Amino acid sequence: MSEIQHRATAPQRVAVFVLTLSDTRDAASDTSGSAICDALRGAGHDVVGTQILRENPATLGTEMAAVFGLPAVDAVVATGGTGIAPRDLAYDTLAAMYERTLPGFGELFRALSFAAIGSAAMLSRASAGVIGGKIVFSVPGSRGAVQLALDKLILPELAHLVGELRRATRSA
Repeated sequence: MSEIQHRATAPQRVAVFVLTLSDTRDAASDTSGSAICDALRGAGHDVVGTQILRENPATLGTEMAAVFGLPAVDAVVATGGTGIAPRDLAYDTLAAMYERTLPGFGELFRALSFAAIGSAAMLSRASAGVIGGKIVFSVPGSRGAVQLALDKLILPELAHLVGELRRATRSA
């Protein structure tokens, strides 16, 4: 099947859950999570839930797994926790959960970030992969990083990726 055919069979709407990983943000101050929701809705997708999780090593994996197990969710976009500070646990937690990784997402994100912010881009551990048949994106918590990831990488490919995962499930 050609790329054009793949895209033609992709779903028009994707059900997305938005996670914010932060020890300091709440619903009022979570501007990155809000930006993700606005962009997804603006692109015609459904935001089926949002949650702010504290980066507690004892509970983060279990809390994230509960979201990945929701049957009404096609994709998850997580923001925050991708740096190198001791409390930045998103990458480490997700790396242990990914059934398949999409290394190109992190590579492309860092390349685009380098063009925008220079060498500080190397501090990002943005990642993507598949968990429980769902595509999961993990992006830094800054609003600029969120917008970059959404505009250049996530929104252009979200429906295509979900379509590919559904196709793989149907043919199994």
